[in-house]
Amino acid sequence: MSASSGTAPSGSRTGNVLSGIVVALGFVLLVGGFAWGAWEYRPYAVPTPSMSPTIEAGDRVLGQRVSGDEVRRGDVVVFKDRTWGDATLVKRVVAVGGDKVACCTDGHLTVNGEPIAEPYLPTDAAHRGTRLPETAVPKGRLFLLGDERAGSLDSTAHLDDVARGSVPRSAVSARVDAVIVPWRGMLERPSGFAGLPGGISTPGPLRLLFGAVVLGAVLILGGAAYGPLARHGARRRAARRRTEAAPNAV
Repeated sequence: MSASSGTAPSGSRTGNVLSGIVVALGFVLLVGGFAWGAWEYRPYAVPTPSMSPTIEAGDRVLGQRVSGDEVRRGDVVVFKDRTWGDATLVKRVVAVGGDKVACCTDGHLTVNGEPIAEPYLPTDAAHRGTRLPETAVPKGRLFLLGDERAGSLDSTAHLDDVARGSVPRSAVSARVDAVIVPWRGMLERPSGFAGLPGGISTPGPLRLLFGAVVLGAVLILGGAAYGPLARHGARRRAARRRTEAAPNAV
């Protein structure tokens, strides 16, 4: 019996070892990416249009778990404050403790007298702003507005409270990084606040996590495909050798 009539090899030993390593690495990236993401992020449903058009009613978002001390102006945050009710809310931080915030000067929100460019607001002038007298934000607290300014029940609806519409930093549980259902991707960073003291926050590791999961899946599929491809190649080579040897048979 010739060697070619035996079972076709499934690839070289080195190839099989390397494919195993690739699959293992892919598994680590895939599972590690999901595990890190589950630890770092939580999904939230947004029931109202108060953050329209950035986030629409019914959207699901991913919020990175952060402490209130990490929050910067311009961040879209998830928070809960008893004086605002029992619901978990999503709003944009426009001012922090020590700031003076007002609206509107030449159509712009101002923070410490500086006009803020807010390209994320609705284009319809009727929904872009609401009158806000200059308000001092107490230390350790945040002043929040919805992007749909005319209809949002936000800090402007609580100006008569003792805290002048602000909430404590400790009320924040997460910072929204992306809209995932329907998929709209990462939120744009609010560059209009970048020139103020403290600047703006940097995006969380969501892109890195997504890349790790995708790369892990690719490595697993690629590594697992080595054996079948090697066997298919071996069968083709064996068939070609038999064809070439046939004319010489007597």
